[in-house]
Amino acid sequence: MVELVSAARLEDRLAPHRHSDAAVGRAVDAIGRLDLGAAQRHLLLLRFALVNSAGLAMLAAAYFQGWIDAAWHADSTYLSHGIFGLFVAGLALCTGKVWQTSQELNKAREYDPFRPRPSLALRHISQVHGRAGDSRALAAATLRLKLFGQIGAIRFIANSLVLLGLIGTVVGFIMALSGVNPEASADASSIGPMVSTLIAGMSVALYTTLIGSVLNIWLMVNYQILATGTVNLLATVIELGETHGRA
Repeated sequence: MVELVSAARLEDRLAPHRHSDAAVGRAVDAIGRLDLGAAQRHLLLLRFALVNSAGLAMLAAAYFQGWIDAAWHADSTYLSHGIFGLFVAGLALCTGKVWQTSQELNKAREYDPFRPRPSLALRHISQVHGRAGDSRALAAATLRLKLFGQIGAIRFIANSLVLLGLIGTVVGFIMALSGVNPEASADASSIGPMVSTLIAGMSVALYTTLIGSVLNIWLMVNYQILATGTVNLLATVIELGETHGRA
């Protein structure tokens, strides 16, 4: 009997600690779910930030190695400067589109028919509400064209970077060959200027091609991230339209 009483007292003493441990466990689980939800909400932005952080790190490494300065001053046509400026404009446009897509995607995933917020999902649901299946499919196709049409300019800018680099290649070769005079090759005093012109032209050709290609890859990776987010947004909005838009 004494042992039973002692066990009961020990159980009473341990009960508050067990409740406390359970409460701590529930709090940890809630924090874990909160962190996971926050990560899911900003997953598109996190991918975008990770890619561009890596790109900026490589750009900084190239700068400290002196490669950026060499390329910047070797291009006498300033075509490389124009390519970089176009890239910055495309990256800024892509940044705005990624932010907008992320916000619309979060609103679509958190859509509440009883407390709707102004969003692309709400506009699409209002547009297809009570309409027949063919009409809803047409609205979905129109929405797809609209969304991808809004990000098409970024892909065009990325492709233009390569084309400008190829134009720089042609211009550089023209510059290099324009300074070559076969008739003056026997004159020792004329060889120095010809070699200088040849080197300057080849520098323009190689640097513009390299800069255009590298920046094209950088911007295209960002475009693919944006396109993936746009596909997810489109699928979520269309699903909401089919669920809530039927009569």
